Amino acid sequence: MQAIVLAAGKGTRMQPLSNEVPKPMLSVVGRPIAAHTADAAVEAGADELVFVVGYGEQTVREFFGESYQGVPVSYVVQDEQQGTADAVRATSDHIDGPFAVLYGDNLYDPEGISRLFEEAPSIASFRVPNPSNYGVLSVEDGAVAEIMEKPDAPQNDLVNGGAYVFPEDARDMLDVPLSERGERELTDVLDRVIAEFTVTPVTLSRWMDVGRPWELLEANEWKLGTVERRVEGDVSGNATIQGSVVVEEGATIRDGSVVEGPAYISEGATVGPNAYIRGCTYVAPDVYVGHAVEVKNSVLLERTTVGHLSYVGDSVVGRDVNFGAGTNAANLRHDGDVVSMTVKGDDVPTGRKKLGAIVGDGVKTGINTSLDPGVKLSSGARTKPGEAIYQDR
Repeated sequence: MQAIVLAAGKGTRMQPLSNEVPKPMLSVVGRPIAAHTADAAVEAGADELVFVVGYGEQTVREFFGESYQGVPVSYVVQDEQQGTADAVRATSDHIDGPFAVLYGDNLYDPEGISRLFEEAPSIASFRVPNPSNYGVLSVEDGAVAEIMEKPDAPQNDLVNGGAYVFPEDARDMLDVPLSERGERELTDVLDRVIAEFTVTPVTLSRWMDVGRPWELLEANEWKLGTVERRVEGDVSGNATIQGSVVVEEGATIRDGSVVEGPAYISEGATVGPNAYIRGCTYVAPDVYVGHAVEVKNSVLLERTTVGHLSYVGDSVVGRDVNFGAGTNAANLRHDGDVVSMTVKGDDVPTGRKKLGAIVGDGVKTGINTSLDPGVKLSSGARTKPGEAIYQDR
């Protein structure tokens, strides 16, 4: 079965992390989100991967190449971003038989995707506590009867999980009109398929749409929770490694450092001396975590340096960043409320009581910079020594 992976979007809600890297190619424990999606499809039995690309397409092509995990790969360019149905329609000349559609910025329970392929035609579903924010599935006699988009009074908690297996005939149903949002919606295609075919809902045990910066933290928490201990790098005899920790070959853990799992220290990274890594932290290749630095539940991307005497809590730090000594990314409001973050001009509650900073590529902070919970620093931003940052910059 062919698996179409939608990976053409820029991901404006993910900025500044997506300024240089398309959202599906952002790192989750060292591998792009789209790679985790492709892994699930291959494990389910996909015999071809078709990537719909657009913004940053070269990044996608370079990673996946002509073959991935032994499965041939092809690419289709979505020239104009006109919605998800338009993205799938761009692949219509490639479709040969039943086909799956998955989102390159979603994480899926792999076993659930395998069941999805087996039950074709089918739609992934997921149970949530707040179904009014999703497309809610109405099920009758074991088949999907209707999808109600963001209903005010949902009848159940079973929602659209963003993965589908369509019959080949659906290839002729992809040309749908523009919605009120000005997009061609895949849900309109689903309505047509549901009207003509028996579509089985397959409930995933876990699913996540990685659309906003703090959700990248949650994605890393998920995948780090699956790692098994593997220590291959250079670890000082005076360092302590506890729990499910990966220290790749070529990584260095210096004297007095403590790494508490789940954590992942990549090739070329250096931690310490006397550093403390804990709480679902991913350290990318060639990152330097200096003397007496504490990093908690955070993502540090390639070639970043966190200078000595710093604290980084519940934060995502981009590539080629330099934190001056004493930089502190606070992660907790004094009033105990959830942290909010600005997304496309709106103040959005994140649902997280602990959330630090989101830092774009190439940022440099002066010594003793303080970053308030939930602030974002745009790519290339600078701070002065001793500066306190209360708002996005």
